[in-house]
Amino acid sequence: MADPGEAAVVRLPERFEAFYEREYHRVLGFAYAVAGSWEAAEDATQEAFLRAHRDWQRVGHYDQPGAWVRRVAANLAVSTFRRALAEARAVVRLAARRQPDPPLHAEALDFWRAVRSLPARQRQAIALFYLEGWPTAEIARFLGCTETTVRGHLHRGRATLARRLGEDRGGAP
Repeated sequence: MADPGEAAVVRLPERFEAFYEREYHRVLGFAYAVAGSWEAAEDATQEAFLRAHRDWQRVGHYDQPGAWVRRVAANLAVSTFRRALAEARAVVRLAARRQPDPPLHAEALDFWRAVRSLPARQRQAIALFYLEGWPTAEIARFLGCTETTVRGHLHRGRATLARRLGEDRGGAP
């Protein structure tokens, strides 16, 4: 038992930067062993160190902050692996049930070729609205913009498509 007259020694955490430099490559190697992929290991390691940095006031006081980072990296790597495995299984299941798409008519091929030539946001709005049947409010949430902006993308996209497809068929510009 400590002498009541002695002052308690408070352990200060090391600087995060020093911890990061010392542990990064070892944690990366560990994550690679768990994940089996350098890309997944790098992602898990970076995310684990990001979380450690964010909570360094707490994590830095742990007896073994490196063990905490390794646990987080391992959990992330396993989660990534499980998610990829579930996605692969779903793709196999869906591919087995899928009927081949009927061939598109020449007009449809021309239309979707023209859609693909639009700027990205117009192309996304057109496809979500006409192909998927989404309302403008859902498209706005998906694209991270306002409904007014979505309506603008749709208007400009339709105008460009009308010009391009009209010109391709010998119509007036």
